[in-house]
Amino acid sequence: MVAVGRGWILIHSAPRALAPHVEWAAGRGLGSALSFSWEAQKIMPNTVRGEAAWQGRAGDGAAIASALRGWEHLRYEVVEEPSEGVDGARWMHTPDLGIFHAQTDTAGNIVVPEDRIRSAMAAGRHSGAFELTRELSLALGQAWDDELEPFRQASGPNPVVWLHQVG
Repeated sequence: MVAVGRGWILIHSAPRALAPHVEWAAGRGLGSALSFSWEAQKIMPNTVRGEAAWQGRAGDGAAIASALRGWEHLRYEVVEEPSEGVDGARWMHTPDLGIFHAQTDTAGNIVVPEDRIRSAMAAGRHSGAFELTRELSLALGQAWDDELEPFRQASGPNPVVWLHQVG
């Protein structure tokens, strides 16, 4: 039995003319049509922001993120919630930084693998606290969060979409 995957796609900024192509590409990655709710991106003229919830198979978040990768001038996040036997994940993309991927826990926090922490500690031992901080910041995707945060804030209050049943 294939585990069900679900999550959401946040397009933080895309040129207005690119919006239908982004919808098509994300739907192609998922294997079914997606419909985004689009609105003007307040902090970047001539761009739009959009979001869509998705449901498919566990691991489809990677296919969606890959389908969107390489679109110039596109800022986005793809989130896949954890499902039975499958870790959650988050992909963030900016034109300047490219794509970042991390596993997430049930609360949506980024999970940094043990080997990555050990590598950061080794770098810190040889180069000091600054290098340790730099390595951990990279592991957490801090540069991507820093670049996307103004776009997240500009989205204003959005309706809450519950993606799963509690109980």
